[in-house]
Amino acid sequence: MSQGRIFAIGDIHGYLNKLRALMSKISIDPDKDKLVFLGDYIDRGPQSREVVDYILEIKWLYPDTVCLLGNHEVMFREYLANPRDPWTFLINGGVETIHSYELTGDDPVTGLPPEHLEFFSSLKPYYETEEYIFVHAGLRVGVPLGEQALDDLVWIRSEFIDSHHDFGKLVVFGHTPFARPLVHPNKIGIDTGAGYGGRLTGLVLPDLTFHATDGALPYGL
Repeated sequence: MSQGRIFAIGDIHGYLNKLRALMSKISIDPDKDKLVFLGDYIDRGPQSREVVDYILEIKWLYPDTVCLLGNHEVMFREYLANPRDPWTFLINGGVETIHSYELTGDDPVTGLPPEHLEFFSSLKPYYETEEYIFVHAGLRVGVPLGEQALDDLVWIRSEFIDSHHDFGKLVVFGHTPFARPLVHPNKIGIDTGAGYGGRLTGLVLPDLTFHATDGALPYGL
């Protein structure tokens, strides 16, 4: 496959309309370009199931698509494994996901389509290229990439965001919402609060251009 662009897309949180609007604004060459989703496809918004259905369609149309694991998928998988202890999941937007999938009973796994179970189990903790590291939340300073704890990869915030550490490659992340994309020399954050009534943002690399559900964005805070 020829070298093309990378399109990174931030936290969707069950808002199918925002994902469709963003996808309509970008032009992807399936023979050259790569899509990287940074996780948090579900919770908070009303259409978690529909978002996953749409991403599965996208993966079929654009085979070079990478889907990362977010903290909300971690909580969902924990809920599926132990539905009798749901509170962490529920108080973080999981109620909307349960309604979207119409899950009931003590065995919610049976309510998920097999292809959705496979999707949730296949999500990657991070993705690395020659120039970039893509991760949901960030990295722990001083820890090699392959030794990073999953808890940090999907949950870390200020220790990573406030760091000026050179991670060896530009880190692209989501998880922590900003009014506009956060652009630092060592990192770019593209969660712009889609799950809280804000826009959904995508980043095009190496162009360093941004697209959002309400148009092109200036970057920086």
